[in-house]
Amino acid sequence: MNRVQRQRLAWRSAFFILFVLAPPLDIFRLDLIQGNFIIFGMPWTLGVHDVGSLQASINITLRVFVPLFALIGFGIWLSWRYGRLYCGWLCPHFSVVEAINSLMRRASGKVSFWQREPMPEVQRDGVEVHPNKAAWLLVVLAVAGFSLLWAVTFLTYLLPPAEVWGNLVTGELSRNQFIFITAATLLLAIEFSFARHLFCRYGCAVGLFQSLVWMANRKALVVGFDRRRATACAGCDASCEHACPMRLQPRQIKRKMFTCTQCQQCVQACERVNRPNGQPGLLTMLEGQCALDVSERDFGRRPDVPASCFPGTSKQGR
Repeated sequence: MNRVQRQRLAWRSAFFILFVLAPPLDIFRLDLIQGNFIIFGMPWTLGVHDVGSLQASINITLRVFVPLFALIGFGIWLSWRYGRLYCGWLCPHFSVVEAINSLMRRASGKVSFWQREPMPEVQRDGVEVHPNKAAWLLVVLAVAGFSLLWAVTFLTYLLPPAEVWGNLVTGELSRNQFIFITAATLLLAIEFSFARHLFCRYGCAVGLFQSLVWMANRKALVVGFDRRRATACAGCDASCEHACPMRLQPRQIKRKMFTCTQCQQCVQACERVNRPNGQPGLLTMLEGQCALDVSERDFGRRPDVPASCFPGTSKQGR
């Protein structure tokens, strides 16, 4: 695991813990009983009671529209520059996707029920996985565990967490709580088992928003392929494609990398393949003028790309 992947693991782990603990710690939740948000232990109300119409309008603007527009603006800026950075570096759902991918590969050699052929048991990038059917137990436990955890966590964002967790532990869930947790767990288990990649690609509004904004910026951060050294791929087993949690082909043009999560696992795989030869990887993260080598090729163009864009490239790649 290189430095980037260690950093990404730390960020994903911290955010997943925050996702689960935010309601119990009153960091952020919507309390349906009180009828308002709780943020850092304080009630976040509209402030429209017992005040004049002018003050009520000011309160709504400051407490609703300003934070909302600030959040949307920050999301647009982040997506414009880095694409699905939230997905690859923070999103709890994507953390579950990667975890189940890994376990399912141990059980079957595939990361999805819909994958046609199993992956190589020994890859050029040093990854070695020998499928064992006994690992299916881990897959089932992971799917069930994550689904139940998520269902309970979702409910704690709406109802007092102490009540929800307390009722769950003592087996005294109310009828509505039981129905919600049971239904949510079942739906999540189906999604985590059969449609987790499909959801990330087409069902997640946050992910689609990031991708659409990212596609509009030709100079945004993107995985670039050093075409000058393309012959070095001839003896490879597509380790970069096997490393991609979204099942993408990293050497493609930007349009075909629409759902890239910027996880950079393909870059790490390519580095490992080329390391024994003393050569840098053929994949690298590009932005600015360098990124045009990927985005402009969507339209059949051949942009001028600085020679320094790719490690070890002494002249301009075409």
